[in-house]
Amino acid sequence: MTIIGWAQIALVLGCALLLSVPAGAWLAAIAEGRLGPLTRLDMALLRGAGVDPARGQSWQGYLAAMLAFNAAGFALLYAMLRLQGVLPLNPQHFDGIPPFLAFNTAISFVTNTNWQAYAGETAMSHLSQMTGLAVQNFLSAATGIALAFAVIRAFAAGGLTQLGNFWADLTRVTLWLLLPGAVLAAVVFIAMGVPQTLEAGVTATTLVGGEQSIPLGPVGFQLAIKHLGTNGGGFFGVNSLHPFEGPSALATSLQIILQVVIPFGLCLAFGRMIGDARQGRALLAVMVGFLLAATLAIYAAEAAGNPLHIAAGVSPAQGNMEGKDLRFGLALAALFTATTTGASCGAVNAMLDSFTPLGGLVPLFLIQLGEVLPGGVGSGLYGMLVFALLAVFIAGLMVGRTPEYLGKKVQAREVKLAMLAVLVLPAAILGLAGLSLVLEVGTASLQDAGPHGLTEMLYAYTSAAGNNGSAFGGLAADTPWLNTTLGFAMLAGRFGFAIPVLAIAGSLAAKPRATEGPGTLPTHGPLFAGLLAGVILILGGLQYLPALALGPIAEHVAMLAGQSF
Repeated sequence: MTIIGWAQIALVLGCALLLSVPAGAWLAAIAEGRLGPLTRLDMALLRGAGVDPARGQSWQGYLAAMLAFNAAGFALLYAMLRLQGVLPLNPQHFDGIPPFLAFNTAISFVTNTNWQAYAGETAMSHLSQMTGLAVQNFLSAATGIALAFAVIRAFAAGGLTQLGNFWADLTRVTLWLLLPGAVLAAVVFIAMGVPQTLEAGVTATTLVGGEQSIPLGPVGFQLAIKHLGTNGGGFFGVNSLHPFEGPSALATSLQIILQVVIPFGLCLAFGRMIGDARQGRALLAVMVGFLLAATLAIYAAEAAGNPLHIAAGVSPAQGNMEGKDLRFGLALAALFTATTTGASCGAVNAMLDSFTPLGGLVPLFLIQLGEVLPGGVGSGLYGMLVFALLAVFIAGLMVGRTPEYLGKKVQAREVKLAMLAVLVLPAAILGLAGLSLVLEVGTASLQDAGPHGLTEMLYAYTSAAGNNGSAFGGLAADTPWLNTTLGFAMLAGRFGFAIPVLAIAGSLAAKPRATEGPGTLPTHGPLFAGLLAGVILILGGLQYLPALALGPIAEHVAMLAGQSF
């Protein structure tokens, strides 16, 4: 670890935090319909689409609209992928995507996961990339933010029977946040050297006189939304390690900022909308604290190097550079890895399969903690609020008082629903990963034996259920079994979590918002922030520690003993 490395980390995170302030203000304005000079245009577009934003929906109505919209998106994307071979804008003449892979990919992009059991440059046509995958990058991100708006409204006022209008929220987030943000970021990326073209590719002459075909395509725009919307799916198979997706350290830094600016901004928007900015800052402090700790752990593990490499003559000062890009170095690789797994993005600028065991454990554990640090756009905030409800419940048990959060009494219904939401991820991750590790149809996909192979499988289901999308590597994922079971894990992680969260929002919205009394637990200071961090860590540790002990922790012990897998 170096001073320059830490300066890079501080500068990038500092820029992200600064940008989150105006982002939070604009998010709150969108949620409340305060669009200034855009209001007239906004209303005209909504009326043209037959949407009345003043006509609110109950939590059941909001949920039904969200599920119907995403079901239609899945069906359309699946059909487009299957029919790719006969559709236009296919200069590479790719065939249609096989059924199991199309099923997995359609679910992946609809759920904001972007798990990719294929390499985009050798499988997807320009039409599939632009009107299929990129469109879902917008819509899945907008869905998450719309759900966050609905949950915030439940805390902001009392006696509500409606959580807003899903169609209005979805439209406004897409038109006034994601689309202009992605266009601006795409222009910057293109100026940095990222291609944006409808050409299939170019042929280059190498230094030794041979010819090499270099794939091209509309990369810049998809690169922008994959980070801004915490989607993560790359145009190219190696994602941001490809020089066309990660052309420089500056471009990589911008990608990191885009990954966290909306999740950070939503915390501040939460504080604005409930009328207490301190509450949003407390949630943001927990997110940033975990992100810094994770970056430190990854940076330290990779800077320490691999003792097997050192024994083979690699300088200890070099650290573990296997799978890293020399242009970025260890610091940006560590920060990118922490933010992409903490923020449910899934893009990569270093190959996790080549990390040291402890360096690979950290991103795995970040996803397992619930994708709330800072989590995906929207999902990170409402996931964090679920943990906040559990934290005040535990605090209430300690002092013998009915727990309250932001003036809303947290009773048996809310706690049961919160626990149901929290248990969705471990049930999907541990259940499906365990099944795949005892069935030959699952173990046949493993590249490595021992604890490293276990980690490969555990990471795949963790990434799918956590709607992250990054891959540990070493897993032949394009099989009927993995395409199907990983698809179901993605559905559970997205909608199995969102359903009880919206039910909690509906229950809390109907309750009056009481004023704070002398016995009310302050939820805006360091005491509550520490309690909240502890609840997140304890739940994660209790659920996943046995599996982690058999995987990356056992591999670390074996590495110290001179054994590799």
